[in-house]
Amino acid sequence: MIFNFSDITQALANLRAQKTRTLLTALGIVFGVGSVIGMLAIGSGAKEESLRFIEQLGVRNVLIDSRPASSQEEFQQRRRSSPGLSERDVRILQANIEGLETMSARRVLHPARVLPKPSQDMPELYGVRPSYSVIHSLHLAEGAFFSESDDAASATVCVLGEGAKVNLLGYGPAVGKYVKVNDTWTEVVGVLNEQLMAGAQNSGGAMQDINNIIYIPLNTFQYRFWDQSANMKDDLDGIDLRLGPTADSIEIAKVVTSVLNSTHHNMQDFSVTIPAALLAQQQRTQTIFTYVMVAIAAISLLVGGIGIMNIVLATVLERTREIGIRRSIGARRFDIVRQFLTESVLISVGGGLLGIGFGFFLAWLIARTAEWKTIVTSASVVIAFGVSVIVGVVFGIYPAVKASRINPIDALRYE
Repeated sequence: MIFNFSDITQALANLRAQKTRTLLTALGIVFGVGSVIGMLAIGSGAKEESLRFIEQLGVRNVLIDSRPASSQEEFQQRRRSSPGLSERDVRILQANIEGLETMSARRVLHPARVLPKPSQDMPELYGVRPSYSVIHSLHLAEGAFFSESDDAASATVCVLGEGAKVNLLGYGPAVGKYVKVNDTWTEVVGVLNEQLMAGAQNSGGAMQDINNIIYIPLNTFQYRFWDQSANMKDDLDGIDLRLGPTADSIEIAKVVTSVLNSTHHNMQDFSVTIPAALLAQQQRTQTIFTYVMVAIAAISLLVGGIGIMNIVLATVLERTREIGIRRSIGARRFDIVRQFLTESVLISVGGGLLGIGFGFFLAWLIARTAEWKTIVTSASVVIAFGVSVIVGVVFGIYPAVKASRINPIDALRYE
């Protein structure tokens, strides 16, 4: 069906004659389009944040964490069967895992004292191998990560997370300054860029701020620091593996689990995390999440469409005599259909355009008040506006057809 300029001009004149009614009718479309755009913006923002976090974990990584015992009795019972996560596991995995690119053992300590005194929460101390920075794609804002020679020499050097640097040394340059952890002074050789705050890493069952961490060589940790809670902990808190580009991380994770089950005598005192599997699960969950939110928001468009149909039906009743006059001077049924359908489409198009603006405002408001990242994509705008136009056409057809079927003689008699 082709709308000509005269149809649009006449439809606009009719809608302007009933400004309040037209605006109220269009509000359903405005809220519907805005809701669809807002919901899709929330979904897009959540998707980007979760993807960034999973990519930060590394889609080619396999992460092994020790599961802490809840009591001394549980720990002793474990020790009867399993030695816990240790350097022995590192050597066994290194010898048996094909496609392994690099790996790093990990130890974690909550310091009793740190100087300079932290302005906020006490930072955690991580003892790791130099390969840890490659495994987790750590980028430095200052200096460099410690080297293999630093680790071999048990050098008293450290790399600060962005939050730990601000927490201890403020906002100025930090490389070359010293930080005292418990009784050991360490020289700052690097500062990391800020990492995504998605809850952080699993550290002994607790969620740790990944920006508020002090990294030191693992050998330095082992020879210069003593964990008072070590009597209920494994020798290692974790082992992080990075696989080659052609390796299947999910299959290798099964091999890792089998190897550790063998060395730990099937004692479930460790967990294996596969970021690649998390990514696949996240994508499935995100798709369902988006569909559900859009379906809920689309109800507003449906209500708006029903409003359009209701108002156009009322307009047909009010303009019955006008329809009779037009039919009597030669207007065809097709012309009547086109006239009323043009009005319903203009309402939906106008509502759709206002709804786009409302959708941007809604996304901004959610991001500002809920501190939830939102991303308005061009696809969401096109989809929401396209659906609003379709709603105008679909719900305008019935009233338009009904108007065209009015008998011209009865219409002229109508008062």
